[in-house]
Amino acid sequence: MSLVCAISNEVPEHPVVSPVSGSIFERRLIEKYIKENNTDPINGEELTVEQLVDIKTASIVKPKPVTGTSIPAILKMLQDEWDAVMLHAFTQRQQLQTARQELSHALYQHDAACRVIGRLTKEVTAAREALATLKPQAGISVGDSSANAGPTTIPQPAIAMEAAGVPNQPTEEAGITDDIIRKLQEKATVLTQERKKRGRTVPEDLMDQESLKGFKTLASHPGLHSASVPGILSLDIHSEDTSKILTGGNDKNATVFNKDTEQIIAVLKGHTKKVTRVIYHPNEDVVITGSPDTTIRVWNVGASNSLSQIIRAHEGPVTGVSLHPTGDYVLSTSVDQNWAFSDIRTGKLLTKVSNQTSNNTLTTGQFHPDGLIFGTGTSDSNVVIWDLKEQSNVATFSGHSGPITAISFSENGYYLATSADDCCVKLWDLRKLKNFKTLVMDDGYEIKDLCFDQSGTYLGVAGTDVRVYMCKQWQELKVFNDHTALATGIRFGKHSQFIASTSMDRTLKLYGI
Repeated sequence: MSLVCAISNEVPEHPVVSPVSGSIFERRLIEKYIKENNTDPINGEELTVEQLVDIKTASIVKPKPVTGTSIPAILKMLQDEWDAVMLHAFTQRQQLQTARQELSHALYQHDAACRVIGRLTKEVTAAREALATLKPQAGISVGDSSANAGPTTIPQPAIAMEAAGVPNQPTEEAGITDDIIRKLQEKATVLTQERKKRGRTVPEDLMDQESLKGFKTLASHPGLHSASVPGILSLDIHSEDTSKILTGGNDKNATVFNKDTEQIIAVLKGHTKKVTRVIYHPNEDVVITGSPDTTIRVWNVGASNSLSQIIRAHEGPVTGVSLHPTGDYVLSTSVDQNWAFSDIRTGKLLTKVSNQTSNNTLTTGQFHPDGLIFGTGTSDSNVVIWDLKEQSNVATFSGHSGPITAISFSENGYYLATSADDCCVKLWDLRKLKNFKTLVMDDGYEIKDLCFDQSGTYLGVAGTDVRVYMCKQWQELKVFNDHTALATGIRFGKHSQFIASTSMDRTLKLYGI
């Protein structure tokens, strides 16, 4: 009786028997099967190569296949092989055509997906801009919710547009009258006396330097201004209600934001160019904005959210705006080489003085805390100190290189901090009229804003990053690197309990403990 392989149904050259099923196999075939499946091919039970039992048989001489014993038979074999190759090639072509169709369909789907993503991106941008406008509705009271109350109309977003009834103010100078000078002098006297009473004592609630070193980012708000024209250019905080923060943006708007409720109070629209300077009145819900469109605008941010005055004091872009301590007058500087002193209540230009020291433009301006003198920066690297009553230049500080980018007076009345495009901050003593300290930054460091806190204890620097220095020792306390673009503004909260900064990355960031 001849042995037959259970897999190939042929006589095996090296027969083996499986103890699991008792079947006979060709060793070469069963070893391959076990390697792939680890089971017996007959009953599926587990089987290993070591379990196979060799069967000793006499060597078998295979007869020649009948089909290969004649030329016609060989030709028949070759014809069958050719037919098989042709059938395989046909199958391969069919599979190739199917793969091409599937690839083409996938490419069309990818192209359609890219178009949908582009459209959705535009819709998201538009939705963010709409959200920045509609968000105030969530924070506006809708009145009494009693059962008998009728339907309440939710107020529209607090957007103040330029009123048609506000006339274009004449640029003629009304002059600084004796009454105004007396008012300025009386205010300066009161402020000086208050400063002497405070003396050198530090406010009890002032954040100490060790705590300030532990400040971290508490919040980041990217939705205050348009995403299509990114960038916040200016910043200010209400002195009494420090929850109210004012920002000016590249989108030509100024935004009033409540950091506690995280709601936008008002979006002030009317400027025809970007808003580069903003001031929040320290005692009232009044906002002052300056822009390269040559105008200074005064807004009432209350129930009406309306434009109060348009001050047209300059013929060129406005570069600096500073509110007088009386809260009634505003200083402005411009590339037209003039500084102007205007009444925010009436919108009248009181006086306008040309920069007599040079023919270069004015880049910024800031009132001294007493209000009788102020400083202006020029494009030729000078800081000029002016007497407001006499309208004359009383001192000039030189030493920077490049246009002056920011100036800030300390509340103590003695120190002045200035910066320019020279990677440093210079500190000036107004009593000795000289530079007594220079804070040197890294090469390429840009400085866009300077600000002393209300106690004169800390100095904030905004630019390539946000830094805080301890005054008198002038040591660096903290560096914030959270912004992804140039920082443009920095302000301290009451008693330095928090710090706010803005940036060209379109965010307002708040730092604290």
